[in-house]
Amino acid sequence: MEKFEGYIFTALCSTNFLISCLLFSRVTREQREPYMDEIFHVPQAQKYCHGKFNEWDPMITTLPGLYLVSVGVIKPVVWLADLTGQVVCSTAMLRFVNLLFNCGNLYVLYLLVCKLHLREKTRSTSRRVLSALSLSTFPVLYFFNFLYYTDAGSTFFTLFTYLMTLHGCHKASAFLGVCSVLFRQTNIIWVAFCAGTLVAAQMDEAWRVERSKKRDEKSPAPQVPLSLGGAKKATLFALEFLASPGHAKAVLLVAWPYAVVGAGFLAFAVLNDGIVVGDRTSHEACLNFPQLFYFLSFALFFSLPVSLCYHRALRFLQALKKQPFFFLFVTCVCLLLVWKFTFVHKYLLADNRHFPFYVWNRLFQRHELVRFLLVPAYVFAGWNFLDALKSHSLFWSLAFLVCLVAATVPQKLLEFRYFIVPYLMYRLHMPLPSSPRLVAEFLLYAAVNAATLYLFISKTFRWPDSTAPQRFMW
Repeated sequence: MEKFEGYIFTALCSTNFLISCLLFSRVTREQREPYMDEIFHVPQAQKYCHGKFNEWDPMITTLPGLYLVSVGVIKPVVWLADLTGQVVCSTAMLRFVNLLFNCGNLYVLYLLVCKLHLREKTRSTSRRVLSALSLSTFPVLYFFNFLYYTDAGSTFFTLFTYLMTLHGCHKASAFLGVCSVLFRQTNIIWVAFCAGTLVAAQMDEAWRVERSKKRDEKSPAPQVPLSLGGAKKATLFALEFLASPGHAKAVLLVAWPYAVVGAGFLAFAVLNDGIVVGDRTSHEACLNFPQLFYFLSFALFFSLPVSLCYHRALRFLQALKKQPFFFLFVTCVCLLLVWKFTFVHKYLLADNRHFPFYVWNRLFQRHELVRFLLVPAYVFAGWNFLDALKSHSLFWSLAFLVCLVAATVPQKLLEFRYFIVPYLMYRLHMPLPSSPRLVAEFLLYAAVNAATLYLFISKTFRWPDSTAPQRFMW
């Protein structure tokens, strides 16, 4: 980091932390008591604060990473400041831990932007800094910095894991991957993605060697082919690569730390009879393929300022004209998946405090045909998603798409929080946008954050069977 850029980024971090503290103060004044899932997380963390590590709330479905980190941060502060009484591990103090993760996320995002866009290093500082700032204020993630949820810490350790992978520190990456899994079990998918990038790199090299032998020249890494023939060819090559003992050994020599983490997670899943550690009846896995379509639509909306332009829309129309039967086939497959594999969680229909409730109630439930009429929009969102990643090799893209499907499809509940890490991974790997586009993205995120916090703080309502005020949230 250059000296001038370091000053700018330090000032940005300080300003971000100050503004976040002011918003945190307002949110905490308005909602002093634990809210929503905090009614489980806060008491459990307080038990850990008092050394009761053998007590566990059966309604909690995640591992105790958040509580362990909270105790590890709060206990030294309590000792140094000689704090006593109710302030120790209070709801506000526990929530404050996520503000620290917010600062960490900003810094890790900045380092990832710099690492992933090395070719842009000679360009203006503002684009790197703006990109990190914008992504750190991503609305769904930013909102949960003010409540005691696992999202901020889960995102931090997942992104940190990937950063270490990019730097070739695979043992450190594997350790951080374990930390991320302790916050949310499904983060094992992104640990697998880190290993998958190493396999993809080996495949890219093998592909170059094979093509150079055939053409007697270096061939670039294969790009994403939007055709069945291209996908088939790449799949056959990948199977041949993985079946080769020499290639498998080379991959294992590099990726063995991730394999150890994967083996440990598999043992945990077998001993635990699943990956959920608490309320299993409300977190059953299923093949909810439309979840992938919801994510693609979600990604399209939040990336509009940086991903969509006239030229990309024109390329889509040209692709439609060039490959009409391919797009017709994809549309038919999507219609079939929507028809046969749409699942609706009971929480989505019952809890009117979450924004997904209103999306489902006012869009999908307006008419039975709505879910089918949205398929063309899903196809465009999917094409836009792939087009934004076309600069990456085919094998890297396959690794990312496999992990994306694994992270979204098994989820029965439509919950925007589950889209945070997949979206950030997607957005980080897009070409670095221009400064005006980054400013537009930041303004969009700021507007959504302002509206979300305003609704949470000011627009309370009550349930007939409860005296406590209810609030809108992600």
